[in-house]
Amino acid sequence: MLDHIFLSVSDLQRSVDFYAATLAPLGIAHQHDYAGKDGPPGHPDLKGFGARGRVFFWLRQGPVNGEAVHVGFVAAGHAEVDAAHAAAMAAGARDNGAPGARLHYDPRYYAANVLDPDGHSLEFVHKSWQHPPR
Repeated sequence: MLDHIFLSVSDLQRSVDFYAATLAPLGIAHQHDYAGKDGPPGHPDLKGFGARGRVFFWLRQGPVNGEAVHVGFVAAGHAEVDAAHAAAMAAGARDNGAPGARLHYDPRYYAANVLDPDGHSLEFVHKSWQHPPR
């Protein structure tokens, strides 16, 4: 199980704005920042996103290789998948797979895929055999 992920982005403020809009339908919000010398050693400027009192998704300014990253975010249902996809598209994402069943994985796997402004692959997914904690 993962505890957190750091994602390097080319324009930190643009990405903070993008992810704040994109992750809101999933209940994930921009919650905590480290700036300058206040950040952990080796990570001075971090922008943190999370839910339920836990920050787990961090953005930092740095080198980008969008093709090297794929992040899947859990959605509570099809409506959250659809809403996150719509929010991402409105915030400047490129479509990489419209919302729908992903039958090649499982008939109960419903997802949508986008590319963020740096080309990172994002997936919003609901697996009907699992129920995400909220």
